[in-house]
Amino acid sequence: MDLSEISEKDIIDRLRFENPWWQDKKIPDFYGKLPEREYFKSFLPIVQNTTVHRAVVLMGPRRVGKTVMLFQAIGMMLKKGINPRKICYINVENPYFLNLPLERLFAYARRASGVEEHNGWFVFFDEIQYLKDWEVHLKSLVDSYHETKFIASGSAAAALKLKSNESGAGRFTDFMLPPLTFYEYIHLKGLENLVSKIEDNFLDMEAIDIKSLNKHFIDYINFGGYPEVVFSEELKKDPGRYIRSDIIDKVLLRDLPSLYGIENVQELNKFFSTIAYNSGNEFSFEAMTQLSGVDKTTIRKYLTFLEAAYLIKIVHRVDMNLKRFKRENFFKIYLTNAAMRSALFSPIVAEDDSMGNMTETAIFSQSLMQEDYQSLYYARWQDGEIDMVILNNKGLKPDGLIEIKWSNR
Repeated sequence: MDLSEISEKDIIDRLRFENPWWQDKKIPDFYGKLPEREYFKSFLPIVQNTTVHRAVVLMGPRRVGKTVMLFQAIGMMLKKGINPRKICYINVENPYFLNLPLERLFAYARRASGVEEHNGWFVFFDEIQYLKDWEVHLKSLVDSYHETKFIASGSAAAALKLKSNESGAGRFTDFMLPPLTFYEYIHLKGLENLVSKIEDNFLDMEAIDIKSLNKHFIDYINFGGYPEVVFSEELKKDPGRYIRSDIIDKVLLRDLPSLYGIENVQELNKFFSTIAYNSGNEFSFEAMTQLSGVDKTTIRKYLTFLEAAYLIKIVHRVDMNLKRFKRENFFKIYLTNAAMRSALFSPIVAEDDSMGNMTETAIFSQSLMQEDYQSLYYARWQDGEIDMVILNNKGLKPDGLIEIKWSNR
């Protein structure tokens, strides 16, 4: 389609199609029937709070439920009696809207809904990372329309956060949505009978039936990070195909090349596969070069891009005195979702040699929403090691030390 052929009528018709509640006052049944994630309880008040003059930026990797959460927020506002014609959802990635300034999209939305007044709106921009300089556009909207709430979502989380911090100081409220946690998995699957104590993270669980809990934990590692897979019997038959084609391939073959101008996507794909297979291992740039055949300069770029896409988390090392090394030659890399390894290779079982590393990977992924996410390290010295060190930012004191093992001891 030649973009020059897209008319104002086409854009308005598309907006009306994406916002069916303008007519029937309810969100599509598909979104209404899905269970809410635990994070929705924290997200909804931020969206509904119009006393704080800020846009909300919802970040997270692909397929963790960001779009569902946006529609569920819209559904709650409709139930509370907010004018449905002043609630608008726009998928920025749609070819009809590609490269259109956000302010023009908002003007088209008002025209399409039949409400030209620009006060009292709730406007949701999905997949905002596809708009160049999105943060400048969003900041301008916040500054121009004081009586309207703007909510944006995007998948390149670290890149979004960087731009949000740079341009959105005092204008944006960031909200990170991680892959499904084991705590949520237990709740959503109705497995509370397997534990006697469950707080807001699964490190506080006490098992009643350890064999059953272990079985579900292995299922969680293999496909449980994605809500759609957990609730779809069809996807469970071949979760690897869904995760690989709809998540990993789209990020590696489309999102990253389009956002960062990567030309050698085959090399990037191979590099990510190497990391995924060795998730939880300690790396050095020299070892990675030998293992992957990619030069150090390119490796540094790829690591930045993969972390920006929220596929990996790099964890740095401290010594026995909790000091970071001046030259960070060694570091660990974890997948943000253990299920990606199973999708690329094969599902793991309890006896696999990789089970220890994937247990570690799963536990690190539980911490992605915590405020101390950036303060996670591991410690290693001549005759000792600690898997997870949570440092206090105010000084070289640990807030937590966690040793992670998959064993019967």
